[in-house]
Amino acid sequence: MERMEQQKVVVFLRERKQGAGHVTDALALIVTQPFDVLVTDLHMPGPGDGFSLVTAMRHSQPDALTLVLSGFPDVERAMAAIVLQADEILVKPFQDEELAELIRRRTLERKPSPKPTREAVASILERDASITIERWLSRVKKEKALNCIVVDDHERSRYLLEFLGDIAARLCNNRNIEGGERLSVAAVAHGELRYRQGYTAPMMVRESRILQVSIFETLQRNLGSVDFSNVLPDIMLIADEVDSQLTQSIDSFLKAGEAMAAA
Repeated sequence: MERMEQQKVVVFLRERKQGAGHVTDALALIVTQPFDVLVTDLHMPGPGDGFSLVTAMRHSQPDALTLVLSGFPDVERAMAAIVLQADEILVKPFQDEELAELIRRRTLERKPSPKPTREAVASILERDASITIERWLSRVKKEKALNCIVVDDHERSRYLLEFLGDIAARLCNNRNIEGGERLSVAAVAHGELRYRQGYTAPMMVRESRILQVSIFETLQRNLGSVDFSNVLPDIMLIADEVDSQLTQSIDSFLKAGEAMAAA
């Protein structure tokens, strides 16, 4: 790949492992050194993935060429759905010469990127709600303690969209973190549903923690466009609202158990 050697490139190819060996290594390089091109696999072992690298590069080096590699033929539709800011998506397998020629052509054609539009955290959560839920489901399915309850994806994530809507509404309308709990109809219904499904309170707590992780991952993926003026207060409000939803869900869960016992 002689032509590529003339460029400054961060490369993570799972099969070859050239350049940075891990996502964390690549992120460290991106924020400390200038690069012209980023080539990253979409899915990689270990923490992080191609989404994180593209977002980081867009945020710190917006004029760099970003190429994403995937083994899935329908990746372009998937990328459009999550508004990934990559310049081009390549479906594997392909020849090294093809990649080198693509980099040469795209770098010659490339124009400076406009400054990204800044979005409020609430707007990002609403826009990427389906992606947040998908990531939440993926994490939950890896938890043996949670998968002992056999339910389909719809029933497992039934009220998450309403939860995210409540969080976005809190960010837009009630920014007082000491304002007390606001009744969440979705949280109450969620607690009753989890009781009928056979969950335990600790399982509900674990799912709530995974939800927070998935929400913060969504924000990390959108670092290049997020409005940083209220990020820290927004994070505090998100955590407070998720805790409020959990409290109301568990209260509803316990009341459902008491009603069943009384009957």
